[in-house]
Amino acid sequence: MSLSAISHSLKSLSLSGRAVRTLASSSAARLDASAIPLAAEAASPSPSSQWTPQTQRTGVLARKEGMTCLWSEDVIRIPVTVLHLDNVQVLSSNSYPSTSTTPPHHSVTVGCTPRRAKTTSGAMLGQFRKAGVDPKMRVVEFPVTEDAVVRPGTQISAIHFVPGQHVDVQAPSIGKGFQGVMKRHGFAGLRASHGVSISHRSHGSTGQHQDPGRVFPGKKMAGRMGGKLVTTQNLMVHRIDTLHNVIYVKGAVPGPPGGFVRVVDAKKKVAWKARARATKGINKDGEVLEGILGLPMPVGTVEMASGMPREMVAMVAKEVKPAK
Repeated sequence: MSLSAISHSLKSLSLSGRAVRTLASSSAARLDASAIPLAAEAASPSPSSQWTPQTQRTGVLARKEGMTCLWSEDVIRIPVTVLHLDNVQVLSSNSYPSTSTTPPHHSVTVGCTPRRAKTTSGAMLGQFRKAGVDPKMRVVEFPVTEDAVVRPGTQISAIHFVPGQHVDVQAPSIGKGFQGVMKRHGFAGLRASHGVSISHRSHGSTGQHQDPGRVFPGKKMAGRMGGKLVTTQNLMVHRIDTLHNVIYVKGAVPGPPGGFVRVVDAKKKVAWKARARATKGINKDGEVLEGILGLPMPVGTVEMASGMPREMVAMVAKEVKPAK
């Protein structure tokens, strides 16, 4: 799916402020967030359970299609990144017994984007055949709790995330090659006019005198820039498209267009915040998070998405800025 096709579908969209409920924009009917976990109970790939603040669900692998923008009712531009769940399927669910140093734990292995069998190694082909899925370009393992284990072969949909919740994304940043200190670290450089000869963009001194007689480790100097694994936390899910299996998150996501991105429930604004609300007894109308009654358990599947509206958008209250 091209970015232009996705951007074309955004022209009729209007958003504003902070998420409190979801909206089915295709049918102009309101959809409460609680409908999503309820649907999960009817079409769950494994024994259903209720999401709790202690639950750690599996993440997904998505393809970064690029960036576009949404517009609020008061004509405020909202930049979003388009993430496509390209045939994301569960390969295996693993349970590890306790040892002398680690407690028992569980994990789910997820694959994304089909690839030709002739370009896949024999060892990986055996894993794909065992799971009953087509070969995938990328495979990653996510830690989960026992109540969030998923059966192999389950296909995960964009409905896995609820509009209005926050997610953490992780991907390798764009490599910039060998760069100087002004671009790599934001140094001001030396004087651009008098007193400097052909050293305007140099870093200057890197050490002291005979004592200590060395350059301390970690000194900011010229070197390779980018190409490292970067995590961006607390990006808000503004919209999901169940037809094209697309998630729109507010803000920038690391990596180039076409790159693979790990998307998981936000550690701070989902897990920690839900636990804090439970500890303080803040449970208005059964909400586990502000405006959210629960998350799909153990995953949001394609079968669930078939019974949902095509587009669901985070509707928010208008933010009032304090007077200066």
